[in-house]
This record gives sequence, structure tokens and C-alpha cells, in this order.
Amino acid sequence: MVTVTEKTEEYEVIVVGGGTAGLSAALVLGRARRRTLVVDAGEPRNAPAAHMQGYLSRDGMSPAEFLAVGREEIARYGVDLVHDRAVDATRDEGFAVRLASGRTVRARQLVVATGLKDELPPVPGVAERFGRDVVHCPYCHGWEVRDQAFGVVATTATSVHQALMVSQWSKDVTLFLHTVAEAELTDEDLRRLSAAGVRVVPGEVAELVVEDDRLTGVRLRDGRVHEREVVFVAPRAVPRTDLLARLGAELSETPFGTYPVVDGRGLTTVPGLWAAGNASGFAEQVVNAASRGYRAGAAINGELLMADLDRAVATGAAVATGAAEAEVAAVRM
Repeated sequence: MVTVTEKTEEYEVIVVGGGTAGLSAALVLGRARRRTLVVDAGEPRNAPAAHMQGYLSRDGMSPAEFLAVGREEIARYGVDLVHDRAVDATRDEGFAVRLASGRTVRARQLVVATGLKDELPPVPGVAERFGRDVVHCPYCHGWEVRDQAFGVVATTATSVHQALMVSQWSKDVTLFLHTVAEAELTDEDLRRLSAAGVRVVPGEVAELVVEDDRLTGVRLRDGRVHEREVVFVAPRAVPRTDLLARLGAELSETPFGTYPVVDGRGLTTVPGLWAAGNASGFAEQVVNAASRGYRAGAAINGELLMADLDRAVATGAAVATGAAEAEVAAVRM
């Protein structure tokens, strides 16, 4: 892994965010021989998880190992990586990014792949067990906890959907309404919950019960304890879009947070400013984030190439180098 110390402050592309999307974009750019810098604050969303699932050929790999391999791969292609935080950015002819360390680095194009953070329900025990026997995504964790006694702690009416989904992995599911009133459940909700065999328990959850470092139950405010082995929660997703907003990117309100308006490649409404991974949308699993980063990286290389060629045409300068330059010279002879 290459760590930046005293290196040039000028790059063609800066990638803010050293998670899956950022590293994937950097890999493509490095292989395209673009001077690229990755700024990594070291706060991956999936850090609490012991494994990641559903990524073909990487199923079961730990997130930490996955990122370590990614850092080694981008280093092979001369991509620089700095462990720092981007605290501000401005745009003129390109982009200037100010880091927490005091450095300012510049680039022609900027990728924001800062992801999002999960705000967990403030129920005692949830944060301490998150990523172990408190989980949120059945596609990420369902197989590993299959056929156990599930609890779903409702925080919005959409938690009904979560309870229905997890019933695919266990036939012993209890939906704790917690902060959701019974009146918020529609007749259709109740019919589907009944068909799925999901029990509905009204009342606020007081805490999770843990014994010998193992989740054993859910305690309600009235003191009742329901034995459960796994609890599903729905964290509130908070996109890290500060840099995008400061640079003037158009943002759109969604049921899952405020995200930038991007085209199919990840380009925002600001020329040269890109978003990838969970900085561009809520539902980007690791495999999707890798795809988004790859797509953005390839598109950026094309944008830079065409801009250079157009500039050369306008000025009458030649851009050809290496073997291509020799070939052009041979043709002219």
C-alpha cells in the first residue's frame, strides 16, 4: 500500500472515500494511467460486520480483508492513498480539496464515495450487538442466522415489510411494534403478517437481554421478556453528502435520505463531480458499490481523454505519446 507523505498536490482525479466504490473507481483509473489520489477517513459502513455475503467469489470474506486487498491492488497501478479526511472542497477550473491535516490537493475531476452512516434505534443493547446478533439486512445476514427465533423492532410502518422479508429465513418471527402504533398497520399489513406467521406484539421495547455474550430476549417496558435469538432493526441512513452540497450538486429527497441527482454513470449536476456507492443511493450493497465505482472510473477516464483531445484540436497540439507518437511520425514520413 502506498501512503502519501511528501508527494505532488496535483492529480487528475481525487477519490474521497476509500471503501468499495472509491477503491473500485481508483482501480480503473490507475489502470488507465491516471494520476489518482484516494482520501480515506477509515470509516467503512460495514465495519461492524464479521463477514460480507452475496459477492460472487468473495462470499464470506471479512470487510477489513476485502478493503486491504483493494488497497494493495490500487497500489500496483501507482494510485496514491492518504489516511485523512476531506473537510472542504471548492471548484474553479478543477477541484481543490482541503484535508483535516491541513493539506490542499487539487484535481481535474472529483469522485465522492463517502457512503453513509447508520443511526441505530436508541434501544439499550442494539448498538453493542449490531453486526452480530442484531442485524438489519436479510440478504446480508439471513443465511447465517436462518431458522433462529427472530425479533423485528419496528421504528416506522415500513418495518412491517422488514418483518415479512425476514420470514423467508425463519418461521419464528415476532414483530415488536415499539414506537409504531397498532393503528398504523393497514388491513393488508395484518393479512400479510398473518399469512407469513409473524406474531405482532404491541408495546415499547425497553432493552435487549444478553446473557453470556449472547442475545437471549427482548424486554418490553411493562417487564415482559420475549425469548429471541436474533433481532432485526432498521437503522436510519444518513448519507455523507456534505462535500456534494458545498460544491453545488443538486440533491433529491427520498424516503431513505437526501442523495445527489446523478446520471447512469454517476455524474452529478456539477461538471466533473461524481458520486458512487452509498453516497449516490441507499441500496448499494458491496457488489453494487464496486460496479458503481467501476462505471464512474471508466466514464471519468473517457471524459478526461476527450477533453484533452478537444484541447489539442483547438490549439493544434499533439497528444500522442509513446508507440502512438512513433506511429504518427512513421505515417508522416
